[in-house]
Amino acid sequence: MAHSILVINGPNLNLLGTREPGIYGASTLEDVNALCVKTGVDNGAEVTCFQSNYEGAIVEEIHAARGKHDAIVINPAAYSHTSVAIRDALSGVAIPVYEIHISNIHTREEFRHHSFISAVAKTVVCGMGIKGYAASINAAIADLNEA
Repeated sequence: MAHSILVINGPNLNLLGTREPGIYGASTLEDVNALCVKTGVDNGAEVTCFQSNYEGAIVEEIHAARGKHDAIVINPAAYSHTSVAIRDALSGVAIPVYEIHISNIHTREEFRHHSFISAVAKTVVCGMGIKGYAASINAAIADLNEA
């Protein structure tokens, strides 16, 4: 059976392609979703994509992943730096987590240097642009295949 991976995108990522393209590039969220699904298909995994600007909706999606998905790839966006709720939800469902950031958060504003999510993530990919999603999905699939 194919592995199932949930890709979660947090607040403002629906604006990709028009929001600060010098930082985030010209790719849209639809481009990200297509890349994620294709990466999964190419490697025998099913990928489901979800985006919300609302912390509670993201927490609910994480809870719903339990028993349904084998791994979670998450770009928590601004919630990386503020959300203990998302961190606790990820920890609570006991599903491997792969954190992704399009930009290199460590070269940006000081407040972006810390992520609550990193402490519960198996890997953290940042600064690769949207290619980081493919890298994270590939890492998740490789880890699941080794388990």
